Amino acid sequence: MDYQPKQIESKWKKYWADRQSHLVPDDGNKPKYYCLDMFPYPSGNGLHVGHWRGYTISDVWSRYKKLQGFEVLHPMGWDAFGLPAENYAIANGIHPAVSTAENIRNFKRQLEQIGATYDWSREVNTSSPEFYRWTQFFFVKMVERGLAYRKKMPINWCPSCKTGLANEEVVDGRCDRCGAEVTKRDMNQWMLKITAYADRLVDDLDGLSWPDHVKRMQRAWIGRSTGASIRFAVDQHDEAAIEVFTTRPDTIYGATYMVLAPEHPLVEKITTPENREDVNRYVDESLKKSTISRQIVDKTKTGTFTGAYAIHPLSGAKIPIWIADYVLMDYGTGAIMAVPAHDERDFEFAKAFQLPIQTVVVPDQASSVENGVLFVGDGVLVQSGSLNGLSVEEAKRAAITLLETAGCGHETKSYRLRDWVFARQRYWGEPIPVVHCPICGVVPVPESDLPVLLPEVERYEPTGTGESPLAAIPEFVHTTCPKCGGQARRETDTMPQWAGSSWYFLRYVDPLNTSAPFSKEKADAWLPVDMYIGGVEHAVLHLLYARFFTKVIYDLGMIDFQEPFQHLFTQGMMTLNGAKMSKSKGNVVSPDDIISSHGADALRMYEMFVGPPEDDAEWNENGLDGVSRFLQRVYRLISNHATRSVASRPSLEKLRHRFIATLSERMEGFRLNTAVSAFMEYVNALQNESGNGLDRATMETLAVTIAPFAPHLGEELWHQLGHDTSVFEATWPGYETSWLQDEEVEIAVQVNGRVRSRLTIPVDESAARVIASAKELPDLTEWLASGTIVKEVYVPNRLVNFVLR
Repeated sequence: MDYQPKQIESKWKKYWADRQSHLVPDDGNKPKYYCLDMFPYPSGNGLHVGHWRGYTISDVWSRYKKLQGFEVLHPMGWDAFGLPAENYAIANGIHPAVSTAENIRNFKRQLEQIGATYDWSREVNTSSPEFYRWTQFFFVKMVERGLAYRKKMPINWCPSCKTGLANEEVVDGRCDRCGAEVTKRDMNQWMLKITAYADRLVDDLDGLSWPDHVKRMQRAWIGRSTGASIRFAVDQHDEAAIEVFTTRPDTIYGATYMVLAPEHPLVEKITTPENREDVNRYVDESLKKSTISRQIVDKTKTGTFTGAYAIHPLSGAKIPIWIADYVLMDYGTGAIMAVPAHDERDFEFAKAFQLPIQTVVVPDQASSVENGVLFVGDGVLVQSGSLNGLSVEEAKRAAITLLETAGCGHETKSYRLRDWVFARQRYWGEPIPVVHCPICGVVPVPESDLPVLLPEVERYEPTGTGESPLAAIPEFVHTTCPKCGGQARRETDTMPQWAGSSWYFLRYVDPLNTSAPFSKEKADAWLPVDMYIGGVEHAVLHLLYARFFTKVIYDLGMIDFQEPFQHLFTQGMMTLNGAKMSKSKGNVVSPDDIISSHGADALRMYEMFVGPPEDDAEWNENGLDGVSRFLQRVYRLISNHATRSVASRPSLEKLRHRFIATLSERMEGFRLNTAVSAFMEYVNALQNESGNGLDRATMETLAVTIAPFAPHLGEELWHQLGHDTSVFEATWPGYETSWLQDEEVEIAVQVNGRVRSRLTIPVDESAARVIASAKELPDLTEWLASGTIVKEVYVPNRLVNFVLR
């Protein structure tokens, strides 16, 4: 019989739909398991096979857990607001509300082709008022708790997208959406105080089953450092002081000059008249440079002297204050104490401008002290007053004590993380639910008045003026103050694309709730997510933001857990000709074409077989053809024996139990590519045995275990075997360890430690019988005759060694 994937897949999709097989009850009596995909941006006209890889991984895993007896929640929705969807709409001249709806319809059609277990009754869309009402609700709660605030500050500005960006959206100085070089612009911006959660975001990583490299990326982005905050007074400016943070307070006596960022607020105040022209020119030149260019390590150091001096807090010496563009205002305090003998950047700057270089750390007590050289290793302190002779670690503690005693410093922590810029000057996003009242100031919209609806407009393109297109809609802008009833103006910026995705996983458990974002009872029953699957590119964007939102929601008393995703799996990308599949590069393969020619099950199985799921994989049409032929063999093998099964026999029992053990071990290790290999090895072995017939347990095992990978085929084979219920109502098979033992084993036979022959023996044969059998080996006779046996050694099931003299 021939395998006809089109007919089979259509048949079983209708079967599942008619029976609503994928609906997940909240009141079931099975243990609950929540498997979640990172939901897609509906920002293009369709999915490619690279997208399918991640969705197939999650569906294979969901079906596997279902067969293990879990009630599996596997939902899907749409991250529909934000730059990806709006930029697509602009590029194609289609209103984002229209293009997003069209893309969602097409994405959903393609996702349904996979045959996935998505419970579409729980579908969410971040751009629907029913959803973003609650995104606005969380923002209002953050305003009330002081976690959302408005501030004028220099922000990242994308001149192409014409909007402000969060630090996390800037990669190597460029917009992560369009690739344009990012500049700085002073603007009033809404910020979320994610820094208030920095310690919890770092510390709680320890309890997560996440890939180590993802946890390292988050720790590095948060950038927590322990050190000292030190205050340097400014000579002849009694009211001025320079605050610095350093992780090396032990080197305080090696500070020979100070450096301020060009935009530091003290620059204008302390610069002397004779230095003002040079300083002003340098500041202007620095502000024209991008942040990334200022951070280039190997560039020639530039700077200029302010004419002012700081007072060293311990020695009382005057040290010059410079400005230099390698110091950034938005990192640390925007000021450093320069220790050129023990920091490469400071050393290069000091050499360029002939500034003092004083050594305060040497490798050991016997080392000579030489100023003017660079040493960045560990060691002991010199030329440092009471710190002399202490190790670096001892001196750090002692230096902090000295600074605290002098009243000019204390131990503290510093973070690379900055508060989250949470406003975009764009149309397609959640309106920020506050009004600006000339009497009451900034007033949140009452919860009862949510959602603040995004108005329908004809002109939605970004203005580039620093204002959202919403600012040009009088009927939206003009409103009344919820507090005093007077005239007020609505906020016209919208939220970023990350707003809805920071909490959407909570809405899936209670998507129709109209009185709350979700039921606490349902959230605590289903969450945290047991397995979260998506791309590693979201490590310091979505994943960080979702963790922050979850902790805020926990603090609001709405949930009983603080981390949203207990287990994380980051799948590799699909490449074509060595490059990541991308519509912009024109190197995508549409799943529509593959399904038409090979079927969805073949594509699913190939995407799992192509390589370790965590690694990138190169698309190869020949590999897909091979998987199609394999599924044909599976179909024929079962179809030809389904109605004429035979009694089991030891050889089939052994094959079956060993297969189940191997496959189960590979599944639990998430080695899905080698799981497919196990199927191929099993089918090869069964074909060799099939001449004498196949028993029902052997065939049912194959149908059940292959079903997570090729669900339509698995369902077809299960019903051919006479069942009238779904294969996914079956149970993942177990195995008996007694069948895993080898009956015979081949061992090495040695003479004086060198292998001279090999012997096949029954497992766990007695030592006496093994040694006797070894002596009878024809090719050992000559070796044993060359001397006298003085010792016989037998290592069970491994080797025999005859020691001759």
